[in-house]
Amino acid sequence: MNSFPLKNLSLVLLAILVSVPSFGVKKHREAREFEYLYKNLPFEMPYVERPVIPATSVSILDFGGVGDGVTLNTEAFAKAIDHLSQKGGGHLIVPAGIFLTGPITLKSSIDLHITSNAIILFDPDLDLYPIINTVFEGLDTRRCESPINGEGLNNISITGGGTIDGAGDAWRAVKRSKLTDSQWNAKVASGGVLNDKKNCWYPDEGFLKGEKISDMNVPVGELSDEQWNEIKSFLRPVMISLRNCEDVLLEDVSFQNSPCWNIHPLLCKKVIIKNITVRNPWYSQNGDGIDIDSCEDVILVGSSFDVGDDGICIKSGKDEDGRRRGVPCKNLIVDDCIVYHGHGGFVVGSEMSGGVENIKVSNCRFLGTDVGLRFKSKRGRGGVVRNIYINDIYMTNIITETILFDLFYGGKSAVEAMEDGDGIRKVEAMKVDETTPSFRDIYIKNVVCNGAARAMYFNGLPEMPISNINITDCTISSTTGIEISYSEKVKLNNVNIHPKKGKAIIVTDSKDVLMDGKGVNN
Repeated sequence: MNSFPLKNLSLVLLAILVSVPSFGVKKHREAREFEYLYKNLPFEMPYVERPVIPATSVSILDFGGVGDGVTLNTEAFAKAIDHLSQKGGGHLIVPAGIFLTGPITLKSSIDLHITSNAIILFDPDLDLYPIINTVFEGLDTRRCESPINGEGLNNISITGGGTIDGAGDAWRAVKRSKLTDSQWNAKVASGGVLNDKKNCWYPDEGFLKGEKISDMNVPVGELSDEQWNEIKSFLRPVMISLRNCEDVLLEDVSFQNSPCWNIHPLLCKKVIIKNITVRNPWYSQNGDGIDIDSCEDVILVGSSFDVGDDGICIKSGKDEDGRRRGVPCKNLIVDDCIVYHGHGGFVVGSEMSGGVENIKVSNCRFLGTDVGLRFKSKRGRGGVVRNIYINDIYMTNIITETILFDLFYGGKSAVEAMEDGDGIRKVEAMKVDETTPSFRDIYIKNVVCNGAARAMYFNGLPEMPISNINITDCTISSTTGIEISYSEKVKLNNVNIHPKKGKAIIVTDSKDVLMDGKGVNN
């Protein structure tokens, strides 16, 4: 009888044990989709899951939709959405084609599924967009109804790989300096109104009139309905307006050519934005990519932005209106995103009167933005920005600053401010009250930038210095170095600055500024 080696017997028994189901033993929990983002997250944030959409599915074609780029499909979209809503929700399929339409109002438990060869193109006819009460640039005001809009909804999504085009060129004013000769001549030939003083083209006289009575794009004073209608073209809407919604998904869709901001979730909770593309012409005024405004529990991943204003922007209301609302933007994860052209790659402000806190930004690339990491506000805003964690950011060809804190923001882009010579200056301290903005407790690690005009620029308030800013493991090649003013408790560890001219760091009117543990005094 041949003996069986004890070693082999042990292996057989082990194999049997592995292959037999372990009844009574708790199975491993299935990993959640975004669980990797929560690993070592420096603040508590609930898990964000996809919205739940019923399986019912209909095509826009079933409701008279025609994708010929000529037929107006406003009624078809409304009928299809009403039909799904009456059945408890489902998927509205937009097949290949160009579907011209007016505004689309979403309803709860509905997925607008735009297939990969489908384009939803919004007709710029002003008569299709009624003037409504809304919020813009952090203020309670009136604007035209957004091309895609929804308020007070649950479980909604826009998916499918197709394209949404807002026909924004018909809405926006354009500066002569931002167009080539041939582009400018074509714009002038299309009609509209010229303002020779500002060297700017406007869609019509109403737009020009609206600008004259406005402060930062929002009309000032009490206007009658007739007066609102006179400036209707000036009241250009954000393209995607989602307000007070919960369980929201935007995935695999291209959003482009918006009349104003591109995507604006306001007062929303549990939002996922994944693998989207956002595009606006580089010259588009107020052509932001996404403005996440007084929202909570948001994930933004794997997306790209190439726009005319700020790329990824965090807001929470402006001045008295924002403070009265008092809802911070908090619990936000941004990962694996890329910003090409834009006034800023990742931006906080300037409307931040309700506060911003608990933000994690990682693994992003900014390629040719005006500023890389941009924090901006001004006296009168109020609000506290804190607990911001940023790591693994890679930048090239940044036109102004790699990292910018500017508490004297005056409405200009960073490029315009630099060209106009705005900069650090002696100012008198003012009384600290609810209108004083505060930026503190910000942690930035592992930033590499090849090419910037200025490495970093801290321009705080004498009455409320930028405080507790921790920057670690960064390498920046730039024309000039770091300038710090009205700041305190700034720690720079292993920060390598390679300026082409001047000092690596200049500090004025600040205290407790340390570089590799040593005080910096200039």
